[in-house]
Amino acid sequence: MKRIDSCVGPCRRRHFSTKYTARVTGASADGRTVSVTVEAPKLDQDPRGYPLPRHHLICTITQLLNSQPHSSFDPHSPHISQLVQTPTPPLTPSEVSEILKNLTHPYKAIKFFQYCPSQLPDFRHDCFSYNRLLLILSKATSYPDCYSLIKQVVEDMVHSGARGNISTVNILIGVFGGKEGGLDELRRCLGLVRKWGLKMTGYTFKCLLQAYLRLDELDKALQVYKEMRQLGHKLDIFAYNMLLDALVKALKVELTYKIFEDMGRVHCEPDEYTYTIMIRMTGKLGKSEESLELFQKMLKNVPNPSVIAYNTVIQSLTRGRMVEKVVFLFFKMIENNCRPNEFTYSLLLNALVADGQVGRLLEVISLSKKYINKSIYAYLVRSLSKLGHASDAHKLFCNLWNEHEKGDKDAYMSMLDSLCCSGKTAEALELLSQVHEKGVEADTVMYNKVFLALGKSKQLSHLHDLFEKMKQAGLVPDIFTYNILLSSFGRAGNVNEAVKCFEELEKSHCTPDIISYNILINCLGKFGHVDEAHMRFKEMQENGISPDVITYSTLIECFGKTERVEMATNLFDEMFAQGCFPNIVTYNILLDCLEKCGRTAEAVDLYVKLKQQGLTPDSITHTILERLQNGTHGKLRIRRKNPITGWIVSPLS
Repeated sequence: MKRIDSCVGPCRRRHFSTKYTARVTGASADGRTVSVTVEAPKLDQDPRGYPLPRHHLICTITQLLNSQPHSSFDPHSPHISQLVQTPTPPLTPSEVSEILKNLTHPYKAIKFFQYCPSQLPDFRHDCFSYNRLLLILSKATSYPDCYSLIKQVVEDMVHSGARGNISTVNILIGVFGGKEGGLDELRRCLGLVRKWGLKMTGYTFKCLLQAYLRLDELDKALQVYKEMRQLGHKLDIFAYNMLLDALVKALKVELTYKIFEDMGRVHCEPDEYTYTIMIRMTGKLGKSEESLELFQKMLKNVPNPSVIAYNTVIQSLTRGRMVEKVVFLFFKMIENNCRPNEFTYSLLLNALVADGQVGRLLEVISLSKKYINKSIYAYLVRSLSKLGHASDAHKLFCNLWNEHEKGDKDAYMSMLDSLCCSGKTAEALELLSQVHEKGVEADTVMYNKVFLALGKSKQLSHLHDLFEKMKQAGLVPDIFTYNILLSSFGRAGNVNEAVKCFEELEKSHCTPDIISYNILINCLGKFGHVDEAHMRFKEMQENGISPDVITYSTLIECFGKTERVEMATNLFDEMFAQGCFPNIVTYNILLDCLEKCGRTAEAVDLYVKLKQQGLTPDSITHTILERLQNGTHGKLRIRRKNPITGWIVSPLS
């Protein structure tokens, strides 16, 4: 059988002159009913006349309540009822408060709180037991309907006539400050202060000020600050920092300076966070010298600032283009064994780039080598590449390659992307073939980047070789791979290879998408295989792929180029029937076709239709209209690139 009459800790060392006796029935391990006699000291009083809690009784009841799982918790069970109702005199509110304090689950606390006045004769909760329950619920915000329960407890407190104290108000301010609807609740809290005739303490003012700040009610927070200062109350450093931070965010500069000075008057020493707030503000105001002065003052009280403090002042100096001081401060940071993070290096990079001293980055990195990791290397390589400093990115990448046995895939991706974008395909191919040496496996995305670069430079032989290497390495080409290859062959005018690639795509695990068909149709039509392009158009429809405006525009252009006007106009009409509405490019293509063939009346009708659709004519449209008005069917044509394939799909010459 569980022992329920034992008590641990200081309860054993208490000495009382009188005792009460209670007999409690429990169940033993073999299922037999066993009675236990529990003795606990009777209630005494302290010298001030307040009743002393009976710790032995409190411990015994607490253990019994906590022994029940909260899912089946029932304070009305015979064991609990017998123990709670037997003592003479009965449990007092202060004893109930102690029991509530030690319960392990808010549900048990609520149930026991409700149980006491319903089962104990003449028992009434006082402000201390109410405060205890409110405190328990305030720390259990994940408990279902927690805030509603807190409101119910307060209503019950008011209804029962229990007079709260200032601690009650402090708890409620802490609960509702920053919550949705919190402003109304704070008004109710202040109403309770008046109702109960309470005097607000410095701590209450601080809680109220912080609550208003969490609710973004800066003006109300400032009113509280003014009132408490008039009454001689002081804020602690945390509240001051919270107020200063809100003022800086609201761009109330003069008031920020004033309250920062107030801290000195009340002998509240600024800490690192205070100085960081002020440095951030002066940095945004462009007062870099003042930021540096504040940082130097901070060093007198905080000899080892955090990385956040260093970053803040470095950011301020960067804004002021004080690059030498940025570098000097960074070196001091390293000397003080403060580990820079990725943001530190980004600030440093921005300062060096803005001052045209990117070359110094390697010097900076060499001095902070013990702190720089692969992730930071990757970030710097990526940033330099994006900023157009491909050669510096490559030098840095070589450092990464030599310094670390294991490579960083992000860094390699960034370097590969940089090489491809700058047209250095030989270097990109070499890097792709060597990444496995650093434990990084090349994937399809990497190969696709290089395929794209090779295609743009029309290096088809390298493209073929790399594609075969990719398959030999066990990598499976995806739809992007095939579309890049199709586009590359089409750009180079190698129709046979494009068709062969498309047929391989059809046999692969991938399925041709609308982009694949658009590229192939464009390739076929552009190089005179119009009928085959039309056949592929029909094929995509049979395969359940609906042509889009680019498909129709491309094919209309193909027929227009061969002066098969009827086919072009039929396709244009089909677009509307299929719910695919032409854009200005489509209209320009057909207008150019009709004008070229001398079908002026149809061209004019088409222009009217264009206006009816709500489209705005562009420069190409106006050029065609001028030729129609002049009656000259000139050979000059303005050409526009397809936004998807990059090929020309508007008026052909």
